[in-house]
Amino acid sequence: MNMKNQNNDERGRVVILKDGPYLVTGRLPLEENIIAVDKNGDAITWAKGIPYPTRDKYSLCRCGQSRSKPFCDGSHTTVRFDGTETAAKGKYLEQAGQITGPGLVLTDAEPLCAVARFCDPAGGVWQLTEQSDDPEAKAMAVREACLCPSGRLVIWNRRTGKAIEPTFKRSVGLVQDPYKKVSGPIWIKGRVPVISSDGTRYEIRNRVTLCRCGASENKPFCDGSHISIGFSDSKKN
Repeated sequence: MNMKNQNNDERGRVVILKDGPYLVTGRLPLEENIIAVDKNGDAITWAKGIPYPTRDKYSLCRCGQSRSKPFCDGSHTTVRFDGTETAAKGKYLEQAGQITGPGLVLTDAEPLCAVARFCDPAGGVWQLTEQSDDPEAKAMAVREACLCPSGRLVIWNRRTGKAIEPTFKRSVGLVQDPYKKVSGPIWIKGRVPVISSDGTRYEIRNRVTLCRCGASENKPFCDGSHISIGFSDSKKN
C-alpha cells in the first residue's frame, strides 16, 4: 500500500462487501441523526440522536435483516441477500439536471433521493431557486439544499459558479425518521471514500446516503424504499 492510500485509510473509508455489509474503517464516528419536523409535519432540521462508542472499524448491516442493527450479524448469508450494485458510477454532475434562477443554480440527481423531505417547505427548493432574486427565497433555497442528506440536491452561487455545501467532519450517521415511523439510510459525511465491491471507487462527495434496508433499487445508495417497506432498526420507531 502506498503512503497516499494509507493516509486515506487512516482518515476513514467505507468498503462494500459483495452481498454483505459495509466495512467502515478509520475510526469514523457513528451516531444517530434524526429528522425533526414542525407542527405541520414538514422536515425542518436535523436533531442529534445517540452516539455509538468509537471503534477502529465496524461492519454495518446492508441487508436489513440483522438482529444486531445497525451492525452486521451475518444474516445476509442466511437470507441470501443480493447486494448487486446498480447505481451509476459516473460523476454527480453527469447525472444531474439543472434549474437556473436569478441568483442560484440548483443541480438535481433524482435517483439519489432518500426522501428526507427537507426540500419541500415554502414551495420547494426548485421554486425557491427560480425566485432567488428575493433574499428570503434565496436563503431558504440554500438552507433546503444543504439539509438534503443524500447530495441529490446541490445549490450553486450563480455568479461565482461555486457549490454551497454544508461543512461536515468525516462521520457516519444513522438516519431516523420518527414522523414516518421508519429508520432511514446510512449517511456518509465529509468526503469519505466509498469503495464498490468490485474495488472501484464511487465519486468522493461531501454527503451521500447508503441503503441499509436492503430494498433500494439504486444500490448502494438509498432510494427511499425504507419508507415503502416500513423499515425500522428498533422498536422506538
